[in-house]
Amino acid sequence: MNRPHQFQLMDTHAGGDVSRIVTGGIDLLPGSSVREQMEYLRDSADGLRELLLFEPYGIPEMSVDLLVPATDPAAAAGYIIMEVMGYPIYSGSNTLCAATAVLEAGIVPKKEGLSRFKLEAPAGLVQIEARVHNDIVESVTCEGLPSYIDTYRATVNVPDLGAVVYTVAYSGGFYALIDARDLGFNLVRDEERALADCAYKIVEAIQAERGFSHYTLGDVGPLPFLHFMGPEEHVGEGYYRSRSATYVHPGVICRSTTGTGTSARLALMHYEGRLQAGDRLETISLRETGFIGTVTGIRQEDQLQVVDNTITGRSYVLAHSDVVINCDDPLVGCDGLHHILSDRDTSLPDNA
Repeated sequence: MNRPHQFQLMDTHAGGDVSRIVTGGIDLLPGSSVREQMEYLRDSADGLRELLLFEPYGIPEMSVDLLVPATDPAAAAGYIIMEVMGYPIYSGSNTLCAATAVLEAGIVPKKEGLSRFKLEAPAGLVQIEARVHNDIVESVTCEGLPSYIDTYRATVNVPDLGAVVYTVAYSGGFYALIDARDLGFNLVRDEERALADCAYKIVEAIQAERGFSHYTLGDVGPLPFLHFMGPEEHVGEGYYRSRSATYVHPGVICRSTTGTGTSARLALMHYEGRLQAGDRLETISLRETGFIGTVTGIRQEDQLQVVDNTITGRSYVLAHSDVVINCDDPLVGCDGLHHILSDRDTSLPDNA
């Protein structure tokens, strides 16, 4: 018989995407940076991701973020992102949720007004601005990764769809950007399953035809994501709004528009000359939630127009819980997990 273990969790969501924040129950991971700790978790302890994203504890549409002590003294805490497709080095919605969690957990004091601090993601340091009113985290603005257009208006032949025009942006992962109207979509909730099925076919066709390489990171794997774009509405000076939907895995359309999907849109609109520094795009999801992307700067890198940006949204706390992990339970898979389970309370202390 194995003794049950416990994880301390804070469930949150941003734009409808649930991020399960692990605040305790896991031993300190080896690695001199959060990126190296993420790689250790990916290569040697993937059981944590599988445990919390699948039955009986979770569903593939969720994400898991493990809070860890930062290795960079400039950061208040580190976080490792786990999703059904693996370990992204950055995610906008997960960053919004992680930032809210460190405030709610007291790692960063939750002071009235505007607070600024840094978190350490596998991608590096991320600047955070959080606004607190009446002890409630009302909004969070986080840096998006520098984004750029890799391929503009290419065509791929897709089974059952024919020739599909797509653009590829990098914004933390490679995204195929698709005009939803070209495929007959209005980006409403009733289309969710059809959008997922359509996106799967397009992504599979692009992956079979070609790969993509980041100008500094090199090969980061096959293109995983697709972002459906609705018509853009000009709602004010330098302010636009558009319905959007992001595909991340077979059968999975994100509840939110995603931060990285929004950043990819900023890169495209700037590439086409329709957004400049200071301009904003609000993306609206199938569930009527939204994120606001802001272009904060433009620079030239290796003949690429790189768009610096921020993502603004709100994360809500859903629950605080202790999850019991009983490895004798036939529905619970503990393979690849035993060696990182803690026998003590490892919740991050204040100002970890």
